[in-house]
Amino acid sequence: MSREKKIPTIVIGICGGIAAYKIPELIRLLRAAHMDIRCVLTVNGARFVTPLTVQTLSRNRVYEGMFDPADWDIEHISLADDADVVVVAPATADTIARLAAGRADDLLSSVILATGAPVMVCPAMNEKMWLHPATQKNVALLKKYGYTFVDPESGELACGVTGVGRLASLDTIVRRIKELLV
Repeated sequence: MSREKKIPTIVIGICGGIAAYKIPELIRLLRAAHMDIRCVLTVNGARFVTPLTVQTLSRNRVYEGMFDPADWDIEHISLADDADVVVVAPATADTIARLAAGRADDLLSSVILATGAPVMVCPAMNEKMWLHPATQKNVALLKKYGYTFVDPESGELACGVTGVGRLASLDTIVRRIKELLV
């Protein structure tokens, strides 16, 4: 008897950083790699990419809030249960701090607290924010929790300076997701 291989479900949390403009291409790459993509768009993430763009590329509904009256499902639990990997990209300093504090005040942080799937965090921010001791302390704590980090790269940042803080290359992120699925 043959068994069909399950298509992995990747939940992507899109946060409010300028690097969010790269996430539609990440979605396209993951779909081309035969993955089912579900996206959680934070309030600030929606300032950088539209729900329509994300929905069109993922071919799935975009989740934006915990209390959508049109839904009967408890999204933070169903998304958490369905995920094979949860990816936060771009992860802002604020999101990293909220995750380190165990906050569950929005859909994305609630999904992460409720999932048993691997969590991958892909930071992108100004170099000074990335290197700040508070951010580094939060990253270290999340690593102790077992979260995987795809560290930011060096290069020209949106603020016009050159330094560490750029979102890792999409090829690197895709490769690391595939490694977590093995």
